[in-house]
Amino acid sequence: MAVTVLAQSLWDAAKLHLDLFGTLGLLLGFIAGIMPHRHGMLLASAACAACFGLHYLHLGALTGTAMCGIALLQNLVSVQAIRPTGRAAWVAPLFAATTLMAASLTVITWNGWPSACAGLGTLLATAARLQGDLQAMRRFFVGASLCWAGHNLLVGSVFGLTCDLLTLSGLGLSLARHHLRRPGTQALHVPNQAAAG
Repeated sequence: MAVTVLAQSLWDAAKLHLDLFGTLGLLLGFIAGIMPHRHGMLLASAACAACFGLHYLHLGALTGTAMCGIALLQNLVSVQAIRPTGRAAWVAPLFAATTLMAASLTVITWNGWPSACAGLGTLLATAARLQGDLQAMRRFFVGASLCWAGHNLLVGSVFGLTCDLLTLSGLGLSLARHHLRRPGTQALHVPNQAAAG
């Protein structure tokens, strides 16, 4: 009995400060998006996932908390085992296992639409982390961010929703910039010589 009372006392003392983790998650999510190197981006994303996991725990959003744990694991694995030249052989089975874990945790912590959004967002982010093509990765992250925006709207996470909107803006700008740089997508204004006359 004393252990449960102690645990409850610690939780009561800590939960008042857990919105600090929402603020840190927002800042780390933005920092991750602007990091110039993959290693730094993944480490900032891992820290962001840890902070948002604690933030969602404070809100009582258990599916979001569980999905952040999976994101933390995947980011740390990606830092260590996925390189531009390839990835370790055990990465694909591990990511498959985390996908099954995400599906299972979504069912176990089911809370309706917030759970569906968090689960689908995690699955799309998992697919994004496995992409070799940067633009394909960004498109998967757009889908993941839209799902997480739905989750954050439904559970009332202002920090999470703000982070999602900033992420979507950055991804949208990056995708548009890439599209405009591709040959054949820029309309060049060339005066019509025959009409000029």
